[in-house]
Amino acid sequence: MARKDDSLEKLGKLIEGNDIAMLTTRIGDGRLISRPLRMQQLDSDGALWFITDRNSHKAEEVRLQPQVNASFASGEHNTYISIAGRACVIFDKARLAQLWSPAMAVFYPKGMDDPDLCLLRVQAESAEYWDGPGGFIGQALYLVMTAATRDPGVLSENERMRIQPPR
Repeated sequence: MARKDDSLEKLGKLIEGNDIAMLTTRIGDGRLISRPLRMQQLDSDGALWFITDRNSHKAEEVRLQPQVNASFASGEHNTYISIAGRACVIFDKARLAQLWSPAMAVFYPKGMDDPDLCLLRVQAESAEYWDGPGGFIGQALYLVMTAATRDPGVLSENERMRIQPPR
C-alpha cells in the first residue's frame, strides 16, 4: 500500500490542470445530486477546498449528510478520479482570502467580503483513479494494444487508495 504522502502526491498530479469537480451530495429524500464546482486546493492533509455560499443547496446538504464524493474527468488526458470523503462548511475569512481568485467574482459579484461566502472542505477518505494514455496518438496506441492483448488495462493504471485523515 502506498504511503499517504505518495497517494496524495499522485492525486495532486492527476488532478493538476483539471480543477472542476462534480461534487455529489445527498438531498433530503435520499437521492444523490451532482454539480460542477471549482476546487481551490488539495492540501497536504488530503482535503479538497471549495468556495460556496452558506445558503446554497450544497451547503445545506452537507450539513445534513456530510458523506460526499468529488469526481474529476479529463477526456483529453484520459484520466478519471473519484474521491470519497466527509465534508463540512467552514467560516474562515483568512483561509477564504488565501483561496480567493479574481475569477471567483463571476460567481460571487459581491467579492471576497460577501458575508454569505464560506468554505466547503472535503476530507478525502478514499480515492480511485483510472489513468490511461492521453492525446490522439496515446489513445490510438491504447486501442491497438488492447485489441492485440485483449487486456483493457495493458497501458492504463487503476488504483484504489485509503487516505487516513489527520488526527
